[in-house]
Amino acid sequence: MKKVALLAVLVSGLAFGQTKKVTSSDVHWWGYKIAKTEASSHDGTVNVKSGNLVLKNGAVVGGTFVLDMTSLTATDLTGEYQSKLNGHLKNGDFFEVEKFPTATYKITSVKKNTNKDYNFVVNGNLTVKGKTAPVSFPAKITSAKGLVTLESDKFSFDRQKFDVAYKSTMQDVMVKDEVDMKVKISVK
Repeated sequence: MKKVALLAVLVSGLAFGQTKKVTSSDVHWWGYKIAKTEASSHDGTVNVKSGNLVLKNGAVVGGTFVLDMTSLTATDLTGEYQSKLNGHLKNGDFFEVEKFPTATYKITSVKKNTNKDYNFVVNGNLTVKGKTAPVSFPAKITSAKGLVTLESDKFSFDRQKFDVAYKSTMQDVMVKDEVDMKVKISVK
């Protein structure tokens, strides 16, 4: 009976894939004022709280990662200006992290891409502030010695789809709707 149960577990792993936990991550973001230039931007990081990739026959077929929005940090500023911007991004003006402490990305499919540097397109659903919308990005996926790494090219999403809007309408029109991100996660 134990052999039958073990066989069933092994077969289901082959049929549905193997889930591996995130062991390291790097998520970087860029936000822009109305003129999308480096001089009119802020950038920073956000930590991955948890996550996984689902592998089938060695290929990424799914996965989920949860962003810890309370860790949202501007890295282009220091001192008082950094503290003010961090507070501003975390409060009701933008991400409301006390009410919505996490954001989640769930991979729905991974397709081959013709770009030789970013050879896959990752499709999925991003949930921020309780709102979900599809977000896709080009990525390179590598595997070496049991470590699988998914690294995106810089991609954009529309913050307005997630109700991430400066509460002052006059101020919100000064901020670009597109937020750029780069994501790198590794699993083992």
